Formats: sequence, C-alpha cells, structure tokens
Amino acid sequence: MVFSLLIRIFVATNTITMLRKIRITLGSVMFIGLSLLFLDFTGTLHQWLSWMAKVQALEAVLALNVAVIAGLAVLTFLFGRIYCSIICPLGVMQDVFGWLGKKSKKNRYTFSKEYKWLRYGLLAIFIAGCLAGVGTIIELLAPYSAFGRICTMLLQPLWMLGNNALASIAEHYESYAFYGVDVWMKSLPVFFIALLTLIIIAILAWRNGRTYCNTICPVGTVLSFISRFSLLKIHFDEDKCKNCSLCTKNCKAACIDFKNHKVDYSRCVVCGDCIKSCKFGALSYSRKTSGTSKTGTTSDASVDANKRSFLIATALVSTAALAQEKKHVDGGLADIIEKKAPERKTPIVPPGARSLKHMTQHCTGCQLCVSKCPNDVLRPSMDITNLMQPVMSFEKGYCRPECTRCSEVCPAGAIKLIDKEEKSGIQIGHAVVYPDFCLSALGENECGNCARHCPVGAIEMVPSDPEDDLSPSVPAVNENACIGCGACEHLCPVRPLSAIHVEGHEVHKMV
Repeated sequence: MVFSLLIRIFVATNTITMLRKIRITLGSVMFIGLSLLFLDFTGTLHQWLSWMAKVQALEAVLALNVAVIAGLAVLTFLFGRIYCSIICPLGVMQDVFGWLGKKSKKNRYTFSKEYKWLRYGLLAIFIAGCLAGVGTIIELLAPYSAFGRICTMLLQPLWMLGNNALASIAEHYESYAFYGVDVWMKSLPVFFIALLTLIIIAILAWRNGRTYCNTICPVGTVLSFISRFSLLKIHFDEDKCKNCSLCTKNCKAACIDFKNHKVDYSRCVVCGDCIKSCKFGALSYSRKTSGTSKTGTTSDASVDANKRSFLIATALVSTAALAQEKKHVDGGLADIIEKKAPERKTPIVPPGARSLKHMTQHCTGCQLCVSKCPNDVLRPSMDITNLMQPVMSFEKGYCRPECTRCSEVCPAGAIKLIDKEEKSGIQIGHAVVYPDFCLSALGENECGNCARHCPVGAIEMVPSDPEDDLSPSVPAVNENACIGCGACEHLCPVRPLSAIHVEGHEVHKMV
C-alpha cells in the first residue's frame, strides 16, 4: 500500500518523464543483466540472472513456459509492445545504435508504411522452419539468439582478454584477485555470422531505427497482432496538433503519420520519444474511451496519466519480478600438440537434451550454454542442418559428471534441467577404442590414462591376447556402463587424434 502510494505521488509530478524513465531504467537493467550473463565465465552470475533469459518470448514458447507466455501476452494487450523496448536485449541494442545515430543528426526519421509482404513472408518462413525442425532458420531470425551470438562470439573474448590483463597486473603485485583464462575461437563460421548480424543491425538502427524489429523479427510481428488491440496507446489531439512533424521525425519505429494523425500500433514500441518531442501536448499515452474528444484524449488528462503511470510502473516492476583450470595431460608419453576433433558419425549433445531431434526442435542457438560451459566442452555446430546449436567435443576438457550448468541456464527447454545424480546415469554416447593408435596396445608404454580417469569405471585394461597375460594391455569399454563424458578422449595422450573417442547417441538413455 505504501509502495503504491509513493509511486502515485512520484509519477504525479512528471508523468511523461517518469514513463520514459521507467522504460529506460528497466530496459537498461535487462540489457546489462543479459550481457553480463553471457560475458561471465566464473559460473556465478547465472544463479542470479538466468531468469532474464527465460522470460524471452520465443524461448518461453519453445520451453512451454505457460506463465511467461501468458504474462507477455497480457502485458502487450495492456500496454502495447513494451516487450520490444524493455525485455528484448536486441531491441535495447537497436535503441543504443539509434541514439548514436540521433547524435549525428537530430529529427532523422520519417514515416513509412509497413512492408507487409516482407514482414509476414519472413514470419511464414520462420513458422515453417519451426514446424519442419530446421533449426538454422530459427537461429538466424530469433532476436535473443542474435544477441547471444554477438555477446558470446564477439564480446566475451574481449571481456576475457581484459580479465587476463588484470590477472597479469595482479600477479605482478603478488595478488590473486584475478586468474587467467584460455581465450580461443569456438567456431569461426559462427563468429562471422555474429559479426555480420551486428553490422546489419547497427546500420539499420543507425539509419532507420527499428527496421529490424518491425520488418525482420518474427517475435515483433507476432506481438504486433496483440498490440493493435492494446488498451493503452499513443493518441493524437487534433485540436492541439500543429502538424510540425516532430513526432514523426523522432519515431524510431517509423509508425507515426502526422499528416493524417494516425499511429500504426502494430509497429509502435511505446518508447515515448514522440510524446517527449511534441511541444504542443498533442500526443498522449491513454485509453480511448467514450469520454474522450474526437482525438481520443481524455478530458482529465492528469488523472488518467497518473493512473496509467501507476499501472505501467507496477506491471513492469513485477515483470522484472569457477571456471576450472585446464591441464594438458600427457603423462610424459607423447609430445603436447593441439588435439583435433574426430569425425563422429553422430554428434554428441549435452545430457538433458534427450535426443538430437529434441535439441534441433527446441534450441535457438543463443550460445548461452556455450558461454557458460566451465569445461569448454560445448561449441557451436558447423553442420548446416543444426548450425550454431551446441555440440560436445573434448579437445579442451570433458563433461564432468557433477556439472549441470548447461541445463540450468537453457531458456528454451532444449536442455532439460537435471540434477547431479540424474546426470551421472545419462548415456549420451559411448567410447570407441582404436588399438592401432593406442600406446599400450602397441607395446610402447603402459598408459592406461583412459581406464584410470573414467569416472564411472566403464573402461578396464585387458591383455590384447586373452591367452597371454603378458601381452600388451588394451582398453576395453563396457558400453552398457559408459556415459560418454569424454574423459577418456580428452586425457588420451595420443595426438592429434585420440586413440579413443566418443560416438554420440541419437537418443539418450539411462544406464
């Protein structure tokens, strides 16, 4: 009660300014929070910030998160497309580039009619891709996924390099407040896709504001069907309007036709810039009722404005309602050179993904699991059929049975939440031995790294000749016990290709 009263009093002092402050503040919180979620490599922030990823629209749909879907639909019906201005990080990123563009030239925008053929055509392609399970289409068009690629592929390496610089400085002063981490290219093709996406979005936003939002983005198009009927909208008071065109020139969505005093509510993202720019008070954010004039403004604007500010403030506030050290282990048996991933017949997807089909149908390729993997096991696929979706490879580390981080952060339900006990029994693949490359089998050295380090005891060293106990030992894999964690492949001293590697299973099962 006290909190509500304080909001009423505060917004009464300056309604328009307060509405914009609410939008900018909450949008900044979401943008910064999601950026830190992707950039963080310590494995701590996801405990506090992973909810921000799970309230993204497409991810909530794929995860069948009914509460979030219903909440976003209600918010859009009440207030218009505030999702695009506050919750979507790519939308906020466009605002940043647009703001920089306005610094170079003010009043830069113009009204333009929507390109229906392109807008709905892309939506149809997106829906067809979802139904057909073509993940590449989903990943290229989904806004949150595009933002995730930019953060993971372009910004996180810079963030980690900055951390390493601080670690070097701290080490010089005998301080261990920071520790160095490996910075490596997870996928060159995905890097270029992220770079191209950033360039396109930056140019479009710099020149034309929300072109990507209102023409390309399938989430924005779907929300536009609801926003046409939202209760609160931008309305003209034709008696006050002087046709100065400032509202149109400051509308980043290009949706205000000042000549005809009309607003395309399917594209309006309720940023409030038009109201701020109007010098005559001819625009208001209100509900058009029978008690309004022909322009749709209420007779008691101050009272209604306070009510609107209170409602939007309450609704929006309620909505917002250690990397491990890598070691090259060779046991003194082989030269340390970079490992190469083997050609796997079946890709390996993380425990909790259930199957390749489930992963393909639900993953949006946002790269959050890739950026949060503490063992550097996950990386974007380069296969065209599941491009940018996470697959597992063990050159840098192996999937530790006690780690469930990817399942904790996945917002789309592609990797279901599992606990440590459950993970230790999920078989995502099985190890395959190549005796022709094995140091022990060749009689060069007694290695046994794979058997010693197998966390489930699925590998044992047995004589290569069952009738001769003194014959060279070879690894024998119990496929019924192997979970496919990749410890054997990672710790095998043979380079560049390990003498033992993991083949994935299309459908996971419990052992």
